[in-house]
This record gives sequence, structure tokens and C-alpha cells, in this order.
Amino acid sequence: MKQSDCLAVNEQGHLTIGGCDTVKLAKEYGTPLYVLDESGVRAACRSYRNSIDRFYQGRGMVCYASKAFCCKEIYRIMDDEHMGIDVVSEGELYTALSVGFPAERICFHGNNKTDHELCYALEAGIGLFIVDNEYELVRLNQFAKEMGKKANISFRIKPGVDAHTHDFVRTGQIDSKFGVALETGEAMEIVCKALSLDHLVLKGVHCHIGSQIFELEPFELAAQKMIEFMAEVRDKTGYIIEELDLGGGFGICYTEKDQALQYDSYMEKVSVVVKQSCERLSFPQPFMMLEPGRSIVGPSGITLYTAGAIKEIPNIRTYAAIDGGMTDNPRYALYQSEYEAIVANKASMPKSAKVTLAGKCCESGDLLGEHMPIQPMESGDIVAVLSTGAYNYSMASNYNRLCRPAVVMVKEGSSRLIVKRESMEDLVRNDL
Repeated sequence: MKQSDCLAVNEQGHLTIGGCDTVKLAKEYGTPLYVLDESGVRAACRSYRNSIDRFYQGRGMVCYASKAFCCKEIYRIMDDEHMGIDVVSEGELYTALSVGFPAERICFHGNNKTDHELCYALEAGIGLFIVDNEYELVRLNQFAKEMGKKANISFRIKPGVDAHTHDFVRTGQIDSKFGVALETGEAMEIVCKALSLDHLVLKGVHCHIGSQIFELEPFELAAQKMIEFMAEVRDKTGYIIEELDLGGGFGICYTEKDQALQYDSYMEKVSVVVKQSCERLSFPQPFMMLEPGRSIVGPSGITLYTAGAIKEIPNIRTYAAIDGGMTDNPRYALYQSEYEAIVANKASMPKSAKVTLAGKCCESGDLLGEHMPIQPMESGDIVAVLSTGAYNYSMASNYNRLCRPAVVMVKEGSSRLIVKRESMEDLVRNDL
């Protein structure tokens, strides 16, 4: 159960998070319920920032990847922790600006930004556009010209690195919808194009090789290839690119078999590759950027459910139904992502049973896991699914007209609501 230091078992045998009894949280706020430990989130931010200080002499910025979990309160915390953020839509940008997050610390990603999004971000004065393709490049230059502005840009590069992860979350190889490729010459062509445009300033290059990565070597190889490309640009054009963004993708522990990277170790070893590559190529060490998302919020979040019907099919499986499912966590349906589950009101008991956690949607594939080790379950039990701080709330839907759950932040034994539970009125608000 040690995916996160924020979890424990109290004297009543109940699971706790951030010092709060999960059974009491379920009673107070209802289920399904997302719960996020603030101390764990802040500790992850500081770990990354401290690593920038240690291994890059403070010459860098850590940008939280908003897609992992986005709401007003998380942006307040990121601002308080002196983080940058990356956004991928008008909605994420609007949410960040609505709480006064500094625009100069915002990076705008996306493979197909709309005209409206580009203009909105230009007007807001964001710090950096990560340009995905030539179509975007030309439009951004034109909009900047019309506004009398100059936009700082970085290019998303496909370094051709295999991240050894699920096909749906591998993004660094040549066959990806994101970015421009190194091996075809496409990356060099778009850099040369950018240098000819008057209203764009080429600041950096960016790569993101995938998600939920447990190996160090792909990150090291990506860093080496990116430095080599930056040196090639210098040799061909005379222009020195000053910033290198190595993206995110650091895996977290969803089950006991997962072996997550120690982020300090990652930062140190990749910094060695960066320094050695720069020395070998006589290239000035760039300003370094990272974009962790899952590893910032994932381990510090859980989701609480109330168990309903229990169906035992002899010699096949036991279905245990919960009051949520793929609407609040679609990752099993999408990726067959594995999780650990605990009966929160029996957390001190051994996991002597196995169940298939079934959601309440009208879909046979609405499952959160199959044959999951868990304490013996009964109807009415509170079930906690661990490590759900990332890509659960942010991917939630209203399928079957279910309401999205509330989000509660806990810290040192206290709790507070940061996202209200949707109501029936919310569901029909836009209906005509």
C-alpha cells in the first residue's frame, strides 16, 4: 500500500490520507469522491525544483503538465510553489489566468491550436508557444504581426526514441501525431523557416517521448539527440537555441510491481548526459525545462466509492459493483491500466479476496480492474482506488448522464472542497 507516503491505517483500521479518515470523508462529502493530499503535491514540486537547483545550477524551470489534473486550486498551488505550467487548450489557459497565474510562466502545447486559442494566448502574453507544425508556425507569426507582438516559440521535436510504454501514450517516435521529426530533416526545415519570420523568437526545442516510463535510458538518449540537434542548428545557421525542454512522462507506482524512477536520480543522470554532450560539441549548456504532471499529482490522489451489488460467478470471478466507474476513471477501459484497491473500512485486514471492480455504466467494459486482490467485500463498504490523482478527474465524463464527482483537498488532518460535485441542474444547464 506504499504508493504514497500520505496513506496510512488508523486505530480503527481505516485507511487515512493526509491524516484524514477516508471513511469519514466518504460520509461527509459523499461518493464517488476524489481526494488529493496537498502536502504530497507540494513535496513533489519541491523535489523537482530542488533538482534543477542542484544539477543545473538553478538554470531551469519546472512546468506542471495541466492535463494531469486541472482546476483553480491546483494552479494556486503551482504559483505558490514557483512552478511554471503547460496548458494545451483555451480552457486550461483560462482556468490558470482566472486565478492570476503569471502568464510569463505559461507554455502552450497542442498539435492543432485554433486561431482563437493562438490569439487568446498572444493577448494574454504567455511565455512560450510550443509550436507543433509549419501550419501553426505561419499562423502564429501572422497573428503576432497583426497584434504588433513578438512571440517566443519552441518546437516540438520527435527524437525517434522508443519509450517502451503503451502504444497510445508513446509520442517520441516518428509515427506520432505530435511534432516534427529529426530523421526526415523536417525539424531542421522548420527551424530555418522560423528564423526567417519577423514576429517569432526561437527560444528552444522540446521533446516528450511518452508517458508512464520506468526506464532511464530513453530519457538519456533523448537528451543526447536533442543537444546534437541544437549543435547542428548552430553549425548550419549560426543560431544558438538557448532552451531545452525534455518534457515529462515519469512513471508512478500504480501497483506493487511498478518500479518508479527516483526523480532526483533521473535529474542527476540526465544532467550528466546534457553536460557531456554540450562539452563534446562545444555547445553552451541550455536553460533546462521539464514538464511533469502525473508524478506531481498521481501518487497523492485516491478515489473513494461505495460498494453496491456483489455477484459471485463460481469458478470464474466475483463482480463487486461500485457507485462510479469509467465516467470518473476511464483508464482501465482505455489502456487496461492497473490499480490497487483497498476496502477503506477494513484496511488493516489482509487482502484475502479477489474481485473485478465493476462500474455502474451501461457498458460491459466499464471496469476498474479485474481479479484485484482486496479485503473481503460487502455491500456498503467504502472502496479506495489508489494513485488516481492524475488523469481521472481530468478525463471524467457525463456518460449515462452521471455527475462528475467532487474533489477534496486534505492536509494534516483537515479537508476542504476544491471542486464541487456536479448537480442535476449542471447536467441540463446547456440543454435547450
